Amino acid sequence: MAKRRRLIAPDASEIEALDEGFAAKPSVNPFETGQKSAPPIAKVSAETAKLRGMAAVTDRVELARDKADANKWRDAENAGQAVRQIPLAEIDRDYLRRDRMQVDEEELQELIASIQSHGLRSPVEVVALEDGRYGLVSGFRRLEAFARLNLNRDGFSEIPAFLRQGTDSATAYVSMIEENELRANLTPYERGRIAVLVAGQGVFASVEEAVDTLFAAASKAKRSKVRSFAAVHEGLGDLLRHPNAMSEKAGLKIAAALRAGGQAVLRRALGTADPDNERDEWRVIEAALAELEATPKDKARGGRPRQVTQLQTRSLASGGELGAEVSPKGVRIDLKRANLDVDDVERLLEAIEKHLLAEG
Repeated sequence: MAKRRRLIAPDASEIEALDEGFAAKPSVNPFETGQKSAPPIAKVSAETAKLRGMAAVTDRVELARDKADANKWRDAENAGQAVRQIPLAEIDRDYLRRDRMQVDEEELQELIASIQSHGLRSPVEVVALEDGRYGLVSGFRRLEAFARLNLNRDGFSEIPAFLRQGTDSATAYVSMIEENELRANLTPYERGRIAVLVAGQGVFASVEEAVDTLFAAASKAKRSKVRSFAAVHEGLGDLLRHPNAMSEKAGLKIAAALRAGGQAVLRRALGTADPDNERDEWRVIEAALAELEATPKDKARGGRPRQVTQLQTRSLASGGELGAEVSPKGVRIDLKRANLDVDDVERLLEAIEKHLLAEG
């Protein structure tokens, strides 16, 4: 029977020698290249703690950066400086009465070609509406260009837009007019017309206030001319067929005749004429002006003509707007509402006819 060997605990010097022997051995980890020795467990723990500390600092830095970016985005959004993609179908382009009466087709085609080649350089401006849609403030031509491109091309169903926060009607109209004045000047008649329309909607207390607010950056002389064209639209707007072709000189001459009491003569001349173009229309006006010059002036008459009355525009509960203009020779009803067909309009006309027959 073999004798059992007695075990003797190593002393401190032997333990130290063992540690040195282990340190001299190569690493058993095949992925640790270039490492001569395996680190002691204390060293590994220290490095792990250090890495965790660095990761915590990095996380805090990233969190602070994200929070700062979020605050900047929120501030930009509140200021209406954040761009978002909005579907064309959700934008009401008739939210405001447009200052520009017609779009130049050649200029629009140039804009479409530019958007195709270089993209949209400037987003449109919208405001949020109560029904969840958006009202167009500025960018009518850009929106029209996107709508046409969307008919036969992909990628144009949404348009970049600035969402303006808390914009009242007066501010919205000022923004629209300022943009058009900068990008493509309005005609003299368009300036006067929009002042009359927004005053008729109750956005401003009077045409004078509308002109002074909408064209605040213009000189006093220019605002005076706008008021003159506003008088032309009030007195003759429902009869003029080519008002945008009217020169500034012609408009001021007509406004002077209206203030002198010549509205009835001008309305009679335009109401009985059937001009094919702007030149024929101007000949009719010139003949009426010549008649007025030959007629002794009534000094008791003057001031802004008031025979054409703009009624307050009503917002319909089911969506849309209803307004009207009353003149000595008739009434013009302006109904803006989506999804109206011919049958609906026929029923409206029948209702008006029945009412007038009952009154008669």
